Amino acid sequence: MSVSGVLPFLLVLCEICTAGAVVGCIFTLLACYLVVRFSGAGEPRSGAQPPVTVLKPLHGAEPSLSARLAQFCEQDYAGPVQLVFGTPREAAAAVVRELKAEFPDQAIDLVVDRRSHGSNGKVSNLVNMLPHAHCETLVLSDSDIVVGPDYLRSVAALLEQPHVGAVTCLYYGIGEGLWSRLSALTINSNFLPQAILAASLGLVQSCCGATIALRRSMLERIGGFAAFTDVLADDYAIGAALRSFGYEVVTAPFLVGHRCFEASLRQLVRHQMRAARTIRSIEPIGYAGSIITHPWPLALLGALSGSGTAGLVAAAALASRLALCLCVARRFGLARQDYWLVPIHDTIAFAVYLAGLFGTTVHWQGSDYRVTPDGMLIEHDAEDLTMGRL
Repeated sequence: MSVSGVLPFLLVLCEICTAGAVVGCIFTLLACYLVVRFSGAGEPRSGAQPPVTVLKPLHGAEPSLSARLAQFCEQDYAGPVQLVFGTPREAAAAVVRELKAEFPDQAIDLVVDRRSHGSNGKVSNLVNMLPHAHCETLVLSDSDIVVGPDYLRSVAALLEQPHVGAVTCLYYGIGEGLWSRLSALTINSNFLPQAILAASLGLVQSCCGATIALRRSMLERIGGFAAFTDVLADDYAIGAALRSFGYEVVTAPFLVGHRCFEASLRQLVRHQMRAARTIRSIEPIGYAGSIITHPWPLALLGALSGSGTAGLVAAAALASRLALCLCVARRFGLARQDYWLVPIHDTIAFAVYLAGLFGTTVHWQGSDYRVTPDGMLIEHDAEDLTMGRL
């Protein structure tokens, strides 16, 4: 392309970005409306509180891990509760042993098992833990989840409905340092409203690792945890498998907290990149279309043309993003959000989005993996070894 042809092309590109930002503002305002209206699944009439086993896969001695695990020992639940904690690492095991001493009357089982059954370390952990579970009702919950005292009672009641194959919970982010607060902002201003919008419009039934409650017989019907040991988005795959049998995955009408631990920009980008490429592996067209969820960076690109209209759109885009954060905080009673971080966050998030359109590598729990087109995980070391043998 000649130099004379470059300028018109760039101006057209700026106009496209401005138009995309306008659509993004409308989309963001729609998300605001749906967030305010969000109710999740209706409260069930059943007050059943059957025996339940909580499966908590642990990776390491995360900050405040003991306090989060203790919340599961302090549930307002009439039925028997068994807690099964699984880890391949001694550091997390030590935290569980202290918990057992603190709650001697609580049924707590600790499974320390290094056996790997596939590339997904969390699911391998669950495979090792499952034989120790005694109850038909299972509740899976990640180690970074914060819950209230009525958590198990609400989830178990929802699962009692005959058409329900699993119950899941959406979640909000909790961060303390700068990078973890940016990570929490990604959850609160991107993931959460987009999940609510998708559920409200009937586009996707969420199934989040923050909570998956299901019956053991149902888990066995979909192949057990062993069927998901090489899958990146294991929570999504479990939900899809249940729906393939005609069952519903319902979203609880309350949120749980998700504690963020990122301590550096590198950790933040790695985490967000894994999330981006996970979504792209599940729904590539939807991921590409999600560019409209970045109205402020798009408007800034459009403003490079020098157009006053693009500048006004940029101001409107930032205002709409701040309004969305405010709606999320007020609807769910969250602590005051870091509104001043929104422009910084949105710039980083847009860069991650663009990078997520390309490449297949993700970093997870200290290892690098390649994501195949069907969403399977292949560890780089294992792949290199296999290629060396061929």
